Amino acid sequence: MTFDSLSPLDGRVVGTFPVHDDDAVRAAVSRARQGARGWRIQGFRGRRRVLDAWRRDIVAHLDELIAVVRAETGKPAGDARLEIMLALDHLSWAAGHAERTLRRRRVRAGLLMLNQSASLGYLPYGVVGVIGPWNYPVFTPMGSLAYALAAGNAVVFKPSEYTPAVGDWLRRSFVRAGGAPEVFEIVTGFGDTGAALCRAGVDKVAFTGSTATGKRVMAACAETLTPVVIEAGGKDALLVDADADIEAAADAAVWGAYSNAGQTCIGIERVYAHTLVYDRVVHAISERVRELRAGTDDAARLGPLTMPRQADVVREHIADALASGGTLREGAVAPTGQTLAPLLLVDVPESSSAVREETFGPTLVVNRVASMDEAVAKANAVRYGLSGAVFSRRRGRALAERLRGGMIAINSVISFAAVPSLPFGGVGDSGFGRIHGADGLREFAYAKAITRQRFRLLTLTTMRRTPRVDALVQRIIRLLYG
Repeated sequence: MTFDSLSPLDGRVVGTFPVHDDDAVRAAVSRARQGARGWRIQGFRGRRRVLDAWRRDIVAHLDELIAVVRAETGKPAGDARLEIMLALDHLSWAAGHAERTLRRRRVRAGLLMLNQSASLGYLPYGVVGVIGPWNYPVFTPMGSLAYALAAGNAVVFKPSEYTPAVGDWLRRSFVRAGGAPEVFEIVTGFGDTGAALCRAGVDKVAFTGSTATGKRVMAACAETLTPVVIEAGGKDALLVDADADIEAAADAAVWGAYSNAGQTCIGIERVYAHTLVYDRVVHAISERVRELRAGTDDAARLGPLTMPRQADVVREHIADALASGGTLREGAVAPTGQTLAPLLLVDVPESSSAVREETFGPTLVVNRVASMDEAVAKANAVRYGLSGAVFSRRRGRALAERLRGGMIAINSVISFAAVPSLPFGGVGDSGFGRIHGADGLREFAYAKAITRQRFRLLTLTTMRRTPRVDALVQRIIRLLYG
């Protein structure tokens, strides 16, 4: 059984791919299990050589990958190029920092165990299943693929059914660069294929997608106590303080809201502007929105939505916002199709789905607040907790600390995603666990502690312990902790 990947640009078939069933997925995991042994034996430096060669191969065939990403997602070529650049930076960082982050090192044994030598190291799980999204089909899965591979695991990658050609391209590039095919397996298909991967005996699963699907992934993995990393959705807010640089805040809000046609989990969907600058903020954002055009041609700044049904979600949220008293300040809602103009809403009640639920489309809600305390309270009032942004000259750090989320940018948006040393992930309905950075490397390895007795001292762990030793322990307790 096969399925076609269709381009949202013109409906043409980008490629035809197999729908892998349970047996095929288990076979892929079995091959990866064999590949993991040789990959681990290569050590950090051997793996780095392969990953560096993979990075160079991607760069050598950059235009080809950009074309595949554009064909399957519909995003402008410039956005695809930027996505790939960030992915390359993470691939380089993971390969270069795995050894210093995960290698075995000595740790202090403490006074009570001064006769022991203690060390800590991180070992690869073995085989990691990666379930990737369609909105950033290179950058987002690379945050799991690169870090899992650098940590010494083999991977089995299940790309989104909307972007299988991108996943297949990445795997072929890895093999072309000298990586063993069994180290980077790929399975394609729909939800059942992803569920099969969760049950196929992988040692960990890294998932990126919606909160609802993330819960199903967790349920499937729970059957075998397979640990998971969940990077789910968001409803990120940008706060504009009274002393903010209004032009910079407006520029960031527009980029955060409308880049990739709003299909960004860490994108900006809400703006809370202080009442003293609210009108200026709305005016500045409106000016920039009017400069944008959505379309399928190369000159359009916004492409079509990748998933057909996502356009219906956008329409539903806009309708709810207007019905509850909000105002559509810019844009018009196309009644049909996947290409939607950028939409700007103001004065939308906080109870509206356009404020509380992830829209994942080219929309932005800008609401007025009387104080930054109110802005923080409203920003934190949703069940998501992925990321956010603050624009303030004096109180940026203080406000950022109060926002609920795994990543906050001050006087910029989404900048944390481009810093490879920073962990990436959220709380609440945005998931748990981290990719990127040292935390991301450790996410794909388990800690292994080892102690070695260097010389005999006071032995407490013996059935022959005497009352005299117990009395000595009593004195030690009072001396050290009393």
